[in-house]
Amino acid sequence: MSFLVIGECVADIVRAPEGSGVADRVHPGGSPANVAYGLARLGRDVTLLTQLADDPAGRLIGAHLRNAGVRVEIGGRPERTPSAVVGLDAEGRAAYAFDIAWTLEAGELPAGAPAHVHIGSIAAVTAPGAAAVLAGTERLRDRATVSYDPNVRPELMGEHGPAVAWVERCVALADLVKASDEDLAWLYPGEEPEAVAARWLDLGPAVVLVTRGAAGSFAVTRHHTVAAGAPPVDVVDTVGAGDSFMSAVLDALAGRDRAALGALSARESAELLARAGAAAAVTVSRAGARPPDRAELDAARRGHAGA
Repeated sequence: MSFLVIGECVADIVRAPEGSGVADRVHPGGSPANVAYGLARLGRDVTLLTQLADDPAGRLIGAHLRNAGVRVEIGGRPERTPSAVVGLDAEGRAAYAFDIAWTLEAGELPAGAPAHVHIGSIAAVTAPGAAAVLAGTERLRDRATVSYDPNVRPELMGEHGPAVAWVERCVALADLVKASDEDLAWLYPGEEPEAVAARWLDLGPAVVLVTRGAAGSFAVTRHHTVAAGAPPVDVVDTVGAGDSFMSAVLDALAGRDRAALGALSARESAELLARAGAAAAVTVSRAGARPPDRAELDAARRGHAGA
């Protein structure tokens, strides 16, 4: 089972709350890069098509990914590696200020035929490279399943109406979509997440997952809606939590074709949410986007199941 993830790498400069006495920390990041890293940590065969500069941050991120087993394909070298200053509040919740460009061009897909393609976040909506992401995904969709995580960054989304329309194009390409309640609140102010998830199903996906932080998550298919609570955990920070959730979902569903995704049972959806929630809990219990490996995830899942 081979995965292709298309999207940005970002150097996350994590700034602790003012007065905490904690120094800034630099972590490899970027939502698609984190998903690829999480899949590799779980032992999956994964390639990341991304953009990195030949600078200290680019070399740091490249080494971080390759050391986990990710094959890194460079689709262009920007002047500097994208960065984000990540501010944390007293509860460890993250807010971002970005310095990023995404200029992927058509025809830069790596050789080979992946079984699954994952897209999302900045790279799926930021011109000019977003058009190449969608075109490449459309070409691969005949022989690969597709997942999408909007991972909305309001500062980079541009005008609201066109941004929503572009996100919905990505949703329509996907078999599986994962979004946070914060993503949906920005995209569709005032609407209930359950209503948005049901409407997204009509665009084409077989499964829509929505995360709600400490309130847990839910899954919607054409046959059922299932909710799960979040495991109790002492939060260090929330950086990369959603990406760890996504990696664990893709790992759990590896090998299922489009029809099998559409046939997920309520029991399978509940276990999917529980396992992905356990992965996110491990990640928020330590600094930065550090998802679990398979042994850590299995142990966490057993621990939460027995609690």
